[in-house]
Amino acid sequence: METELEIGAAEFKAKCLRLLDEISEHKVVAIVITKHGKPVARLAPIDKSGGAIYGAMKGLAKIQGDLTEPLDAEWEALGS
Repeated sequence: METELEIGAAEFKAKCLRLLDEISEHKVVAIVITKHGKPVARLAPIDKSGGAIYGAMKGLAKIQGDLTEPLDAEWEALGS
């Protein structure tokens, strides 16, 4: 059964590598690290469910008209 573990900073320092193994093996959902009884950090596994970055936004944009055609508006550039 997956659980969230709360541990003091000193104990976390002493057991850090073993706790990282427990997280990677999904024995614990997360570890809340405390100092003087107050939570200061949360250690959780990385979510590897994300897909590839390339093509992630494919289909979200839509081209309106021909981008190479001149605009209908007349304008002048500033300068000399």
